[in-house]
Amino acid sequence: MIPRLLLSLLLVASLNSCIVYEYEHEFWLRVDGSGSVSVTGRPGLWIAFKGLGGAEDPEGTLTREAVRVLFERSGLRVRRVTLTKRGGRPYLYVAADFADVNQLSGTAAFPDLSIGMRPENDTLVLEGKWQEPATSPAPAERDGLMAVRFHLPSKVYSHKNAVLGVERGNIASWRQDVARALEGRPLVFGVTMDRRSILGSTVTLFATAIALALSILTTVLWVVVRRGRKLKA
Repeated sequence: MIPRLLLSLLLVASLNSCIVYEYEHEFWLRVDGSGSVSVTGRPGLWIAFKGLGGAEDPEGTLTREAVRVLFERSGLRVRRVTLTKRGGRPYLYVAADFADVNQLSGTAAFPDLSIGMRPENDTLVLEGKWQEPATSPAPAERDGLMAVRFHLPSKVYSHKNAVLGVERGNIASWRQDVARALEGRPLVFGVTMDRRSILGSTVTLFATAIALALSILTTVLWVVVRRGRKLKA
């Protein structure tokens, strides 16, 4: 029974990792609010959700340079813009860095995203929603899934209906059908996490362990030297 259970769990994990999104925001956050983001999507969905390019010719008007300018104008540092193909369909991808996640909402690059992170007692609360702008033109292709995903910097205490819960300790994601997204349905997300980063907590733990080991070693050496002196006396 145990081998079958393990095999089933591995199968579920592999199926989840094979999910392909037609439009996706993926964030890597730090506890100070800075981080990086990548956005991937079909040209028609970029036009519908970001208002960039022309609906009459998505592939011709949505260029890599236009995406770079859009993100840089919104205060992000663009690292990479690429145009790829998947299953014969074109997908536009951009990766960029930002100084403060609270400054992204309402910018030209994120008309479809409302997001904020704030301290609350000993925790950080991340909340927001993704929603198609009301004036956006709807593309003809409405198939597939869209998602918002976060790689979080610290221990997660709770989340608002993340589709797979907390994955690998600090990843949370939310998704819905593209068709529902094009109907204007909001995708609400949120997590509560520790104010200390996982890296910071690990470094503190190691530093404490090293200090304790040195203290024990010093005490042992002191006892040995003292006994040695007593024996000589």
